[in-house]
Amino acid sequence: MTNFADLGLSQKVLSAVTDAGYTTPTPIQTGAIPPALQRRDILGIAQTGTGKTASFVLPMLTLLEKGRARARMPRTLILEPTRELAAQVAENFDKYGKNHKLNIALLIGGVSFDEQDRKLERGADVLICTPGRLLDHFERGKLLMSGVEILVIDEADRMLDMGFIPDIERIAKLIPFTRQTLFFSATMPPEIQKLADRFLQNPERVEVTRAASTATTVTQRFVASHAKDYEKRAVLRDLIRAQDDLKNAIIFCNRKKDVAELFRSLDRHGFSVGALHGDMDQRSRMTMLANFKDGNIKLLVASDVAARGLDIPDVSHVFNFDVPIHAEDYVHRIGRTGRAGRSGASFTIVTKRDAKFSDAIEKLIGQKVEWLSGDLSELPEPMESHDSRRDRGRDGRKERKKDTERSGKARAEHRSDVARNNGAEELEPIAERVDAVKTERNADSKQSHPGRAQRAANDDNRDRRNRNRRDHDDGPTPVGFGDEIPAFMLIAGKA
Repeated sequence: MTNFADLGLSQKVLSAVTDAGYTTPTPIQTGAIPPALQRRDILGIAQTGTGKTASFVLPMLTLLEKGRARARMPRTLILEPTRELAAQVAENFDKYGKNHKLNIALLIGGVSFDEQDRKLERGADVLICTPGRLLDHFERGKLLMSGVEILVIDEADRMLDMGFIPDIERIAKLIPFTRQTLFFSATMPPEIQKLADRFLQNPERVEVTRAASTATTVTQRFVASHAKDYEKRAVLRDLIRAQDDLKNAIIFCNRKKDVAELFRSLDRHGFSVGALHGDMDQRSRMTMLANFKDGNIKLLVASDVAARGLDIPDVSHVFNFDVPIHAEDYVHRIGRTGRAGRSGASFTIVTKRDAKFSDAIEKLIGQKVEWLSGDLSELPEPMESHDSRRDRGRDGRKERKKDTERSGKARAEHRSDVARNNGAEELEPIAERVDAVKTERNADSKQSHPGRAQRAANDDNRDRRNRNRRDHDDGPTPVGFGDEIPAFMLIAGKA
């Protein structure tokens, strides 16, 4: 049986590997490390969770023991599709390179440019970055790419999915043609094969498993469900509660919006849950991953940002709340469990409108996935959840409100019709009675209170004047109080 000492690694690297507790290399490491040490280009094809990262980190550490980086001129370049993967590779260099005095620079979004510039000024032996942030630094004049000796393109198929291929092609033109290129992918669609043919020179092909295959240690099941989100959420909760051996789990959704909604739903139902998606800032994403790794939360609801290469070694279950649209993503998602020879389980909730996607998954992996408790043709009648009753209640309240508004409007229209039909005949007698009452009150007031009678007369005169000019605003601007002198100022004072 091959061990790490047989692969040609330096003593410093072997010591760090031993301290990390590893003794036997994985097949991808056995196949890739020796030719990489010989400066050969590598085309590595292996499913996720098989040790691809160490298969390029360990030979790079050995090769970098000779030489020294200069300011703004990195010696090696590693391209990753996501921030999490880039940070994870940096952690591997810290772990396996603890006996080396190498400068590691991590260029990812969500971190200050100034801090990254300071690292580049010191000289980077290893530059780990996402394509966009690398080009940002280059365009700002902070990087010279002419000293790159080794280029690593990791998760190439994910780069294709995320639209990074034009950036990769541009970066490849900036670095020397004589570089050594290590190219890794879990799947090998025709587009990736063409890219590899363009970037690699007479590569050593290392294929330890058939492309797009899934680990045999993972038990896979499809679960039939109706398409309504509240029904899918109920199915998911039942699945989670039915797993007696569930230690922790990642739950995948296709959209960031669904990640947020499912997280809130599970939290309301008392589950220990966190969320991870691309719109979160880098500090929040790293904190959430750390809490999940440390066991502070049991369930992690995530988009496909967590599907590729995240090194969480002991995930017991994976749940696909949504069937992935691209069949290759299914391979990466369920690859989060059953890693390093451990057993795992995956459950994918499938609705009738997802049938074409589930068929594509079976075609890609070359096997039939068993259904749990019957397939789509055996679905029971749709259930009615609290969510649906609440929604129906809202609709009922809306209808009742509309009825009330309609009846109120009808009553108002009825009153208007009555007024139009009766016209002045109904209104004039009322006005006459009101004037009569006012006349009687004024007469009584004059008899009992002469001063009050005078004030009432003044008020009547003022009211008449106001009525006469109510619709005429073109008169002269009044001075002082004008004609409207307050009644209290008309009372004669003491001599």
